[in-house]
Amino acid sequence: MIVPTRNEARNLEVVLPAVAAVRPAVYEVIVVDGDSQDGTVETARRVLPGVRIVRQTRKGKGNAMACGFAAATGDAIVMFDADGSADPQEIPRFVAALVEGADFAKGSRFTKGGGSDDITLLRKGGNAGLNLIANTLFGTRYSDLCYGYNAFWADILPLLELPAVDMPPHPDGGMYWGDGFEIETVLNCRVAAAGLSITEVPSVEKERMFGETNLRTFADGTRVLRTLAAERRRAGRDDRPAGPGTAGPGTAGPGTAVPGPAAVVPPAGHPAVPATPGTAPVPPAVPDRAVPAAQPQRPAPRPHADAPPPQRPQQQPSRPAPQPQPGAGRPAPQQPAPSPVAREQRPVGAERDGSARPERTGVRYAWGEEAS
Repeated sequence: MIVPTRNEARNLEVVLPAVAAVRPAVYEVIVVDGDSQDGTVETARRVLPGVRIVRQTRKGKGNAMACGFAAATGDAIVMFDADGSADPQEIPRFVAALVEGADFAKGSRFTKGGGSDDITLLRKGGNAGLNLIANTLFGTRYSDLCYGYNAFWADILPLLELPAVDMPPHPDGGMYWGDGFEIETVLNCRVAAAGLSITEVPSVEKERMFGETNLRTFADGTRVLRTLAAERRRAGRDDRPAGPGTAGPGTAGPGTAVPGPAAVVPPAGHPAVPATPGTAPVPPAVPDRAVPAAQPQRPAPRPHADAPPPQRPQQQPSRPAPQPQPGAGRPAPQQPAPSPVAREQRPVGAERDGSARPERTGVRYAWGEEAS
């Protein structure tokens, strides 16, 4: 679980013990701190001794999330706000959606079973308009585009192509595209553009407990709108077929290097991430204190050692039922073998050229309905 923080000490005194009380227990809690001045890091260690602390490498919520993603060791990652607006007791719902076959479990305040104690009528109307635009551009059926309570399998991170955490701060003092509050919209757009399986999970948003919110209705709404336009252009470039004699994305002829992902063209005023094709995976953000050398196959410390991390379901061959021997008596009734969750396999070569994506990306709801 990734918890980005900046001056959230009072909130963490309540939030982290509530996370520790979740059953099944959370495998790993990572607090990513953005230069807090109110004792956030010390509070986190005091109220949850097994917490991992990571210092973000640049500024912005997007960079904090990326640093947490890079440091995570579990198979499933949950995005969780530190202000007390998210309910830790909903975490098992998100993990269950992943185990049942989703690549991305998206929280929604506006689906059956969801709600909000914090959203205003103006923000609710704006969110509905942005949902409509996003669904039109990406062929989705999102009901709550602007909500940051999400979970996903860690193995989809390469498809998200977030800014590398080891890049230096931008020389102009700005933020790379994806480092700011647009991160949640960026993630929603990119999982849809990649054709991944999405399940919406009902969630109830509470009011922030302490401190002031950083949300600005008109400024943030405009930023989301510009993000949708930029991500649609990006997805369009990935969808373009290769010209004659040119290897398309994810393919290459003999002796030809596979081209890297196209550079993102952000809206005016937002510097783009430098293109670094072929680079090795970036290391996780450096913790604020020394950590002993990791042992092979050993996960990082976690708050509750009695709970194993969730595992991505695997397709297992079914065992044939035993046949009765001739002359034997009536065989004992056989219990049917449990049916494993079937997961659609994404083709490797086509996952970035657009051919693997259906015309409309289905969004499955946690209570069984499906929109496609």
